[in-house]
Amino acid sequence: MPKKDVDLSRATWRTSTLSGSNGQCVSVAFVDGHVAVRHSKDVDGPVLVFTDSEWRAFTGGVHLGEFDLL
Repeated sequence: MPKKDVDLSRATWRTSTLSGSNGQCVSVAFVDGHVAVRHSKDVDGPVLVFTDSEWRAFTGGVHLGEFDLL
């Protein structure tokens, strides 16, 4: 997916309070109608940017169990 042209300098990153100390955490920011996702332990690393509708489709799939491990 190509990176959307979103200014992340104003992003307020949030990390789940359920994230443990094992280093497998993600941070999410909502900016200009987009959702940015990054590894919380690598704040200068790559960022995935999704449109609002892409994010809603993903979170809807999570709620429906589409990504549950068998």
